[in-house]
Amino acid sequence: MTREIDGHMEQKILDAAEQLFLDKGFALTSTTEIAAAVGCNQALIHYYFRTKERLFEAVFEKKAKIFFSNIFDISESSVSLEEGIRRVTEAHFDMIRQNPRLPFFIVNELSTNPARIETLNRIVGPSIGRVFSRFSHWLAEEEAKGNMRHIDPFDLIASVVSLNAAFFLAAPIVKRARGIDDASFEQILDARKKAIVDMVLMSLRPLRDSGERGDQR
Repeated sequence: MTREIDGHMEQKILDAAEQLFLDKGFALTSTTEIAAAVGCNQALIHYYFRTKERLFEAVFEKKAKIFFSNIFDISESSVSLEEGIRRVTEAHFDMIRQNPRLPFFIVNELSTNPARIETLNRIVGPSIGRVFSRFSHWLAEEEAKGNMRHIDPFDLIASVVSLNAAFFLAAPIVKRARGIDDASFEQILDARKKAIVDMVLMSLRPLRDSGERGDQR
């Protein structure tokens, strides 16, 4: 019973800290606020997590894994590279759509505390090799067939992540500046997802003639 109570309290602290960190960031969130949100004292927070930094790292690790999860979830089934990229891009977009504060949270913490880049590398680093291996194999096959221009796997992944994240970073400004209601914005998101997929796939097209090569200079 005690173990169940301990686990329940630890999760309550994590949940409250997550909301406050997402709303205010690490620097502006205090353990006093977290304790008040949970309904416990600060000593209990220190009992479970020792420091605010360790509590934040638990939240940051969870959110970073969510943010990159779909990028690393490369299917081993026999789908084409184009279909694989489409599925990954759409799944990543939908994940951010369900967690729209994630891009700002990740970017803000990495920019205000560069040391967190090492934390991010520890969290997602082991998965990067597998993703690069899968994408590299696919890209090499399609390039050899003349179906795709040469592109570094990192550039491809960076394009998907940045295009998806950038729109949600700008979304609050766009909605307010244009007076867009939530229903209309959902339609914009549907269109944007399709546009991003099209842009990513278009960027992989081979340069088939001199005219296209000239356009790319």
